[in-house]
Amino acid sequence: MKFLKRKQSGFTLLEMSIVLFIISLLVLIILPNLSQQRKHANSIHGKAMVSVIQTQIDAYENENGTDNVGLDELKNANYLTAAQVQQAHRERIVIVDGKAIQR
Repeated sequence: MKFLKRKQSGFTLLEMSIVLFIISLLVLIILPNLSQQRKHANSIHGKAMVSVIQTQIDAYENENGTDNVGLDELKNANYLTAAQVQQAHRERIVIVDGKAIQR
């Protein structure tokens, strides 16, 4: 009687090692790029917040005729929301001589 050998299906250890190696290479390439993109996005967001606050400073000064204004005054006069003021504090945005700057 002849026994037929069945071919076993599945992956060999070598094939699995190669696949894991390729996946790890892709992760090593992608992760640093993601962190750079996050830093770039945070930088752009900070500049946008400075621009928004500066626009509101200019509007407040034009309507009220004052040269010196703070974040709390802008919030109380409804030029900025509480969330915007909190974000400005987190991003260390201050108003110096009527100009919004990020420190």
